[in-house]
Amino acid sequence: MNWMELIAVIFGLLAVWFVVRQSIWCWPTGLIQVSLYVVIFFQVKLYFDFGLHLIYIVLQIYGWYHWLHGGADHGKLAVTRLSTRAMTGWTLLVFGATALGGFVMAANTDAAVPYGDAFTTFASLVAMWLQARKRLQTWLYWIAVDVIAIGIYWYKNLFLTAGLYAVFLVLSIIGYISWRRSLSLAGHDAQLAGSTEGLASPQK
Repeated sequence: MNWMELIAVIFGLLAVWFVVRQSIWCWPTGLIQVSLYVVIFFQVKLYFDFGLHLIYIVLQIYGWYHWLHGGADHGKLAVTRLSTRAMTGWTLLVFGATALGGFVMAANTDAAVPYGDAFTTFASLVAMWLQARKRLQTWLYWIAVDVIAIGIYWYKNLFLTAGLYAVFLVLSIIGYISWRRSLSLAGHDAQLAGSTEGLASPQK
């Protein structure tokens, strides 16, 4: 692990922790992380990961802006939940892209785990998009990505990287619980505000 990779790992951990805390600092720290990995993956000739992290840079910038201005009256964005239909659609998209991408890699490359690699790639893109939109279910995709990634890296004897993703898995579970609690509190506050408004309104 060289110094650039070490810095990228540190900023990656910080970014995930800030996402759990719903802190806007998740985006600048995440931007540093993915920018460093663009350089790292280009240097080691992992061009698929290189291209993926170029997309991540765009999503980091978008998420940074959207969290600040994507809420009511262009204010801060609140946590929301995907509908069952939307969740089903995103999941089918991930599995469809995984099947196609895995088949292409298996047929045309010497990829060690083509379908697992394809899944973590496409599920990560969906997770990042939902994170930028501050959807609760982003954590479910990140959890799935972390579980599969741990298995892949362990299989390839990359035990330190597997350990890193184990930390990401724990943070993702904490993030889901934290965001769900935030969503529940927001719903409770809205109900309380509605009840108070009703009490304050004159009877006709």
